[in-house]
Amino acid sequence: MIVLSNDDGFNAPGLRTLRSEIAKIDEVIVVAPETEQSAVGHAITLSVPLKTRKVVENGEFIGYAVNGTPADCIKIALTVLLEKAPDLVISGVNLGGNLGTCAIYSGTISAATEARIMGVPAIAVSLDTFENPDFGPAAEFVRKLVPTVLKKGLPEGVSLNINVPAVPKDEIIGVAITRQGKSRVIETFDKREDPRNNTYYWLAGEMRFDEVDEGTDCEMVSKNYISITPIHYDLTHFQAIDGLKEWKIDL
Repeated sequence: MIVLSNDDGFNAPGLRTLRSEIAKIDEVIVVAPETEQSAVGHAITLSVPLKTRKVVENGEFIGYAVNGTPADCIKIALTVLLEKAPDLVISGVNLGGNLGTCAIYSGTISAATEARIMGVPAIAVSLDTFENPDFGPAAEFVRKLVPTVLKKGLPEGVSLNINVPAVPKDEIIGVAITRQGKSRVIETFDKREDPRNNTYYWLAGEMRFDEVDEGTDCEMVSKNYISITPIHYDLTHFQAIDGLKEWKIDL
């Protein structure tokens, strides 16, 4: 059994396309946010109760819509909703790439990370566009990758962050194993006024390509490769530990 989730919401086209593909090879249950939860990161809900809605379409059980974040969805799925742990969690297909430092904000990636924290192998997959998306190639690629992931397994705590270029299938050059890049969104705020003359700001911005070294997720996707980056929830910078010990910090 494979659990699907995302941060674009239960009815997002990317998720529905992925479900159609994965259902060709395994039993699929969707546990996803009721509404869009993009860029919520790894937030979890503490101040209000979580509500789940069982979704049945044309007499077929699809899964559960949850009034929470992507991480909430995985927590409640693995703890309460499912009778047994799934073989795999797949989050996506997300509308828009989760490349470089954008991975930190991603609810899509956080669903996969939460699954990995709870001991279940996980994949996050995103399509690098916000305009005229064709989720088919990304969903098909993941469907073909799943048997390998299940057979080979993933290192403890590691999930896969997959980004697919938004080009026709025959223009995808290949698959690249990458590291997370340093590119980030350069934020701008659009200043506006409401009808009562109150000022408010709308966050905007664009991705700035900041890569110097080769082999990053951003670079390879820009060259029409599918990027696969192994990521881990341990945020420790191990190389800095010895240096900090030399500080000899006292109480």
